[in-house]
Amino acid sequence: MLEYIVKRIFIFIPTLIIISMAIFFLNLMAPGDPVESMLNLSSGGEAGGNMADKMSGEEAYLKKRAELNLDQPIFYFALTSKAYPDTLYRIPRKWHRETLHKMIGTYGNWEQINAYYQELQSFENDVIQVKRDSLNPKALIKIRENIGNLYNNSEEEKVTKYFSNIESYIDDAPSTMALSGSFTALKDAHNAVLTKATKWKTKIPKFSWYGLKNQYHIWFSNFVQLDFGMSLQDKQPIAHKIKSNIAVTMTISLLSILLTYLIAIPLGIFSARNKGRFSDNVTTTVLFVLYSLPNFWIATLLIIYLCSPENLNWFPPYGLGEFSEGMNFFQKLGVRAYHIVLPLFCWTYGSLAFLSRQMRGGMLNVLGQDFIRTARAKGLEENRVIYKHAFRNSLLPVITIFGNVFPAMISGSIIIEVIFSLPGMGRMLLNAIVFKDFPVVFTLVLLTAFLTMLGYLIADILYAVVDPRISYK
Repeated sequence: MLEYIVKRIFIFIPTLIIISMAIFFLNLMAPGDPVESMLNLSSGGEAGGNMADKMSGEEAYLKKRAELNLDQPIFYFALTSKAYPDTLYRIPRKWHRETLHKMIGTYGNWEQINAYYQELQSFENDVIQVKRDSLNPKALIKIRENIGNLYNNSEEEKVTKYFSNIESYIDDAPSTMALSGSFTALKDAHNAVLTKATKWKTKIPKFSWYGLKNQYHIWFSNFVQLDFGMSLQDKQPIAHKIKSNIAVTMTISLLSILLTYLIAIPLGIFSARNKGRFSDNVTTTVLFVLYSLPNFWIATLLIIYLCSPENLNWFPPYGLGEFSEGMNFFQKLGVRAYHIVLPLFCWTYGSLAFLSRQMRGGMLNVLGQDFIRTARAKGLEENRVIYKHAFRNSLLPVITIFGNVFPAMISGSIIIEVIFSLPGMGRMLLNAIVFKDFPVVFTLVLLTAFLTMLGYLIADILYAVVDPRISYK
């Protein structure tokens, strides 16, 4: 058994690493720039403001980017072509990197592309330094808009169109006509990109090794140390957000698991022992009804009829309650218990119905086997036949389901937590999805994957505990 557990752990490690890689690269492909989100900037916002504002914003951007380790290579290595430089990751703005990446794939001449990019930045700085007067406000705004479009586009037709727009607005006022020299240098740099293209370089493969100091390694190393990074929504550490929300979800989850197994297993055994009788028919009907009723509908009905002042008003409709000064432990426990009765019921009844049906089916399958008939033929008491010989063998389907229990401790029940306004993991996950807080989403996904693997490992161990015939050699 110990050998099997060690083998499974060694299998889990590469599995978790593969899952983490998939989540990491999905995070990279997520829309938006995480640095801009944390600084509350808009994409392309670098084209506005004066020079002092631009320098201040750029300094803040670079500082935050370094804090998030986004100024490092993405992975341990890169498979590109000879056209791509090893240092493209050093370009701060995500949108700029994407545009430059497309240009490299189209023209293959990084030296000219980089020169064009530098000229574009220089031209932008010149535009920002132009002082506003009564004649140039509209021209400056339009020129800056087109500069932003140039940063985000690489297609020749669009670039030509934006150049034409800029040229027309430069002639609008005497102050903007002073930009003609730097604008001409920009056009010349772009023309060099077109005329000196080396597309053949994009056909030659290139391998670049970056070592351990890369974004993925830093991110995964921090994750293993329970440092999950920062939330884009409220700039709080994700570990702190999880810590403040996980207690509610785990409490209700553990209580739900405990109630489910304590009720479902005896109920399944009772139903199997009374197969075809009136009690079995009633139990089966009730369980099927419970399993078919959606929990959001039941939760809504419970709030309307049991929480509304216009009806019974037995329970609070939302939240976990508030503590007053001087409350002892048991009084606080009573407040919490009073508030989670209805959420716990809605969380539990569906899994209770399903698990009891699985237990009944497993028990009926075992009761029909030869060794049970032999035990009964020897004159053993029925309870001994049921609980000593049939019970352990009928637990295998129930143990299989147990492997899926652990992920619920992290993901929670989104619907229940939202309806009853519980500050749990499910509600936290939903908020992260709504506000596109991808670091939180992917952290919870990776934690859920880890708990899923842990659940399956525990289920495999329990298989051998309840049935020694199972071998893992």
